[in-house]
Amino acid sequence: MTGVLPESLVGIREEFLALDQQDRLMLLLEFANDLPELPSHYAEHPDLLERVVECQSPVYLFVEVDADNAVHLFATAPPEAPTTRGFASILVQGLEGLSAEEVLAIPADFPQTLGLNEAVSPLRIRGMSGMLGRTKRQIRERIAA
Repeated sequence: MTGVLPESLVGIREEFLALDQQDRLMLLLEFANDLPELPSHYAEHPDLLERVVECQSPVYLFVEVDADNAVHLFATAPPEAPTTRGFASILVQGLEGLSAEEVLAIPADFPQTLGLNEAVSPLRIRGMSGMLGRTKRQIRERIAA
């Protein structure tokens, strides 16, 4: 793993790794239930969100980088896709308020380090990797603009 993992994601990863496989799935479901609702300006304009095509379920996200260089990730995923919602929630919560540079330095293999490889399909892990990759791309676009 290259790059630097921010403390927020280190804490989430340690929380997962402290559990057995079944309890990791339960924790992932807790994250799914805690995915924040979209702010009204995105809920009313879903066309502003980008579809994460790497996910089997319809997942959409949008990244803001504010004037202080803090990242705010907004995501939506259907309730009938709890694994995907859980992964989106991990990123939304884990990235909130980090600097753009901190997010860009997150290792691309972070999703594989949560200890869920045996509990969920490789396609689901690939979906979370896609969410992280699209988030980073959007940050690079916001910084360049």
